Amino acid sequence: MIEYDQFINGRFVRSTSTDVIKIINPCTEEVIATIPKGSVKDANDALEAANIAQSKWKALTAIERASYLHKMADVIRENRISLAQTLAKEQAKVIGLAQVEIDVTAEYFDYNAGWARRIEGEIIQSDRPKEHIYLHKAPIGVAVGICPWNFPFFVMARKIAPSIVTGNTCIIKPSSEAPMTIMEFAKLVEKLDLPEGVVNFVCGSGSIVGNALSKSPIPGIISLTGSVQAGQRIISATAENITKVSLELGGKAPAIVCADANMDLAVNAVVTSRVIFSGQVCNCAERVYVEDSAYDEFMEKITKKMSEVNVQDAFSDDNPDMSSMVSKDQVDKVEEMVEFAKKEGAEVVVGGKRIDQFDKGFYYQPTLLTNCRQDMQIIQEEVFGPVLPVVKFGSLDEAIAMANDSQYGLTSSVFSENFNKVMHVSNELQFGETYINREHFEAIQGFHAGWKKSGIGGADGKHGMEEYLQTKVIYAQYS
Repeated sequence: MIEYDQFINGRFVRSTSTDVIKIINPCTEEVIATIPKGSVKDANDALEAANIAQSKWKALTAIERASYLHKMADVIRENRISLAQTLAKEQAKVIGLAQVEIDVTAEYFDYNAGWARRIEGEIIQSDRPKEHIYLHKAPIGVAVGICPWNFPFFVMARKIAPSIVTGNTCIIKPSSEAPMTIMEFAKLVEKLDLPEGVVNFVCGSGSIVGNALSKSPIPGIISLTGSVQAGQRIISATAENITKVSLELGGKAPAIVCADANMDLAVNAVVTSRVIFSGQVCNCAERVYVEDSAYDEFMEKITKKMSEVNVQDAFSDDNPDMSSMVSKDQVDKVEEMVEFAKKEGAEVVVGGKRIDQFDKGFYYQPTLLTNCRQDMQIIQEEVFGPVLPVVKFGSLDEAIAMANDSQYGLTSSVFSENFNKVMHVSNELQFGETYINREHFEAIQGFHAGWKKSGIGGADGKHGMEEYLQTKVIYAQYS
């Protein structure tokens, strides 16, 4: 069993808390590691280290800062196999998907390093003669990144890479469910010549460590990827200091399937989006609206596809589509929601219960539900599991209205061969992202941002990098 310490000011140090959090392999239910439960002092020590380091760090040129991102990408690639194995073990992500996450994370560091020579200001025309108005972009200071358990390694990069290339220092708080891959990365960072205090990793609970980091006057930004409830707690904690927040929260992504869609493509894309990492992805397709004239064909094809989803241990050589859910709490929640949907009148076509063929683990069957209504809990609330409810629609405007009838606004999709139709739908959907005739999965050069309760701000691309910058305008008058 591995025991991790805190990584503060360039070195591993013992937590001032003697309590630990046990990390469990979801497939085997075996305790495989412990992390510190963390303390307020741990959080404050990391904040102080990052704050002290920031002035010297921002004084470096952007291209010098970017060189460290390339080094991080290099050490990830050198250790890609072991990092993927750790990721699969701590969260039951199938090994192939775990390897993709590790490899894309390395790309993400290199991609953000490329922004070093592209951080730009503006020259604004003045109303006065002999005056120039310069708008500069400046680092925001200390950045705190609070990571989720579903894509912990990639989201860690989303918070570190744009932060430090723009001249900020940062503190990462890993999820207490899946911190191991991040802490293994901390071991690799320790061996780099990165200045002390630029990147810190502090483990612990959200109620203690996360709250202390968020309530402090030191950070310039708190970036959280997590639930709506966690986002609300962050907003409350940052209110006193009016600290900037960037929040990616829950999702309830609709997929609209029109009668003129390529039905095989639509079915494959929807199922892929639903079962990836056992449905535990914020931008997964969470509900499907199918035009009534194509409903029977769609249901025939998707029933077959969902029935063929391969569920195995995360390390299986059988190339599984999904594995165990991350925890007992997660599988309990999914089971409760499906049972409640049945009481509300939904019909189970595929799945609908736990998988009992494994001795250990938190497995739930890929599940397809019909006879669903817009007012049902299963349509309105995020499931975060491999459950797909289907609703019929008559007119396209009806489908758009039902899709927009949600507190969430992260991702969405539409399937149709009619150009005018897909452009109309994509323009009317109230979501930060819309995918046309493809699965739900964003690009690192895009901008991953939610509307409504799905978040504030966003990540990726130019606009994600600019989350970590603030503006300064200089009025220069001369004679």
